[in-house]
Amino acid sequence: MKFWLIPVALLQITLPARGQQPDSLKPRPQNPSPMIENTRLHQRIPEQAYAGMQFEIATLLPRPVKVFLPENRRKARNFDLLVHFHGAGFPTQYAALHHRNALLTATIHLGSGSGVYGRAFEDSTIFPALLHVVHDSLQTQLANPITIKRIILSGFSAGYGAIRKILSTPQNYVRVDAILLLDGIHASYVPEYQVLAEGGEIQANELAAFVRFAREAAAENSSKKFLITHSEIFPGTFVSTTEATDFILQELDMKRRPVLEWGPLGMQQISESRQHHFAVLGFAGNTAPDHVDHLHALYFFVNELMK
Repeated sequence: MKFWLIPVALLQITLPARGQQPDSLKPRPQNPSPMIENTRLHQRIPEQAYAGMQFEIATLLPRPVKVFLPENRRKARNFDLLVHFHGAGFPTQYAALHHRNALLTATIHLGSGSGVYGRAFEDSTIFPALLHVVHDSLQTQLANPITIKRIILSGFSAGYGAIRKILSTPQNYVRVDAILLLDGIHASYVPEYQVLAEGGEIQANELAAFVRFAREAAAENSSKKFLITHSEIFPGTFVSTTEATDFILQELDMKRRPVLEWGPLGMQQISESRQHHFAVLGFAGNTAPDHVDHLHALYFFVNELMK
């Protein structure tokens, strides 16, 4: 048997000073990662105007609410209403066209950051007023009485800020039948900016409304539905969608299970957790295209939520 002697100089390791951690262990903000990702397809739905009735409501919020009824549902008289926060109107139009039931959509895009969405619904009367105006406006357009059966709220990215604010008011909470969060549920670290790996904690009260809704949706006989989808993006300065979702699962004593499945538009699902009408679907990716995948897959996830 031969033994090889390796010069000690080649094994020399530079150790960090006492009390100092190696830089490689320090989490780096990604927000999302600037890396170019070429593995997944990142398919996109066509950005176009879809056939249907469209009008705007410009009296309640800083920017107009865009309402859409697909042409193939013009003769319907009973609708589910999807109120979507953050993003252009064409993904919600596409979702309405491909929904299994008659779906009316109202798209609200107010700009960047969850704060602009939360402040827009600081006045708790705005949300019921919005529902009332959408109903009456469509009824006038169709010249027939209509019924809005279920209220679905969806938020992509920063849009969760509006949903959190709406749920914080008891009279608005009870009006919401289903929630879809598309790679958008965050909170603050405590102390601020101190990530979990460095001993930070999650500001629990910022997720309390979602925990409550998830708990109710997870109950066997509940009529409420809740679906969260998330990527692997780690912002670094605030709680990631993965961390926020893990917090909710822990509060409900639910566990994730690993999966390897194709999702919509070439997305790659890597985890899930389900209990009755509450579900979490985790997807691979920490780049901007991975984030936008969730918005373009709105049509798929709304059907998944309401099945």
